[in-house]
Amino acid sequence: MFGQPIEIDVQSTKRLLDAGAIVLIDCREPAEYQTASIDGAVLMPMSQWADVVSMLDDFSDKHLVVHCHHGGRSLRVTHWLRENGFPNAQNM
Repeated sequence: MFGQPIEIDVQSTKRLLDAGAIVLIDCREPAEYQTASIDGAVLMPMSQWADVVSMLDDFSDKHLVVHCHHGGRSLRVTHWLRENGFPNAQNM
């Protein structure tokens, strides 16, 4: 059913991001993203999920890793992704 563990550590995420092997999704709010962000991350705020979920069409065949500030929002988004056709989505 699910190919990857639900959690992924920062070092593994960095290695995969550097290799171009993942899409890193930042589910924080725009103000948080403007304050600090990870190069290469795609901003998809959880609070605006209904508006940004169409962006997922571009990532249908990609390995997705989701992050936020403390991990709570990104874990919820990761669960949603796994339940909606992204079995390898992971939470950082």
